[in-house]
Amino acid sequence: MSEVDLSTELYSVMVEEGRHGLCRFGMFDIEMVMGNVCFGEISRYPSYFNGPGGMYGMSPAVPLIGRRDKKLKKGDLVFIDIGCGVEGYNTDKTTTYMFGSSLPQYAIDAHNKCVEIQNEAASMLKTGAIPSKIYNNIMNNLDSEFLQNFMGFGKRKVRFLGHGVGLLIDELPVTAEGFDEPLQEGMVFLSNLKKE
Repeated sequence: MSEVDLSTELYSVMVEEGRHGLCRFGMFDIEMVMGNVCFGEISRYPSYFNGPGGMYGMSPAVPLIGRRDKKLKKGDLVFIDIGCGVEGYNTDKTTTYMFGSSLPQYAIDAHNKCVEIQNEAASMLKTGAIPSKIYNNIMNNLDSEFLQNFMGFGKRKVRFLGHGVGLLIDELPVTAEGFDEPLQEGMVFLSNLKKE
């Protein structure tokens, strides 16, 4: 199957199960159909989107949906970073798989480290906590080797650990520098932790 095949299959199933068909973001008033669905190293391809991955898409002019000519093959990374909206509420999820083979140990180790970081950050999400302090506490305690590809690849990384979700995928607050308003009861967060 191609990247486009997987995108359209996912889209069809999600709409059948109640998805309203698009994803809404506050930044730059973006609405998109899916997000990133790509195979192999294409997930590191630069794009305009402020997320931990990238994609080539149909062309540089239309970096969406996926490539028709990129076929899934054994050993490919399958990178899925898509949004979902139901009855006006939006969220997103990033998932990676290795098709037809086992993950290398370094990838499993990196994943386990990300789970530890996610759990540590989640333990700090309390009423009155300051998002920028949570971000700096986490980032300042990571070693430089791990940071090389944490939250993206090389120099192409996002500068946040998670964000609020609700009517928009990228609602406030954001666990990042510059977000100094205390957390309030009832805020909903999505963790964005990723190690490529």
